[in-house]
This record gives sequence, C-alpha cells and structure tokens, in this order.
Amino acid sequence: MFPSKKVQSLIGTKIQVEMKGSPRHILEGVLNSVDEYLNLHLLETVEIVNGEKTRSLGSVILRGNNIILISPAE
Repeated sequence: MFPSKKVQSLIGTKIQVEMKGSPRHILEGVLNSVDEYLNLHLLETVEIVNGEKTRSLGSVILRGNNIILISPAE
C-alpha cells in the first residue's frame, strides 16, 4: 500500500504527527484531509511537549516535507 493511501485511510481519526525541528514537535488532532504531497489538514489540534498537552491550536495545515512521522493516536 502506498503511504498516501495509508494516510488517507486515517481521515476522520485522531493522529499524532512528529515534525522536524529542535526541540521535538508533536501535534495531535483529527485528520481532515491529505493530498499527494502528504500535506495534512488537522482539526482540534493540540501541541504535545514532554508528553503533556500544552496548548490548543485548532485548525492546522502541515506541509508534508516537514513531517517525520504520522501515527494513529492512542
């Protein structure tokens, strides 16, 4: 299965996304849409630092080339 098809199967579910950069950025939200470049639109997004939810970001668009890891949230 192609990565974009696997990510498209997660639309409507809560996911965690690890972003490039230092310190480590993790965002958690409901996947609303994804395109062929793995750009993501998340709803109800929150930022997670050191395992703690720190702030609410709402609707966020993430550029695919800045994403390290996408996983279903627990």
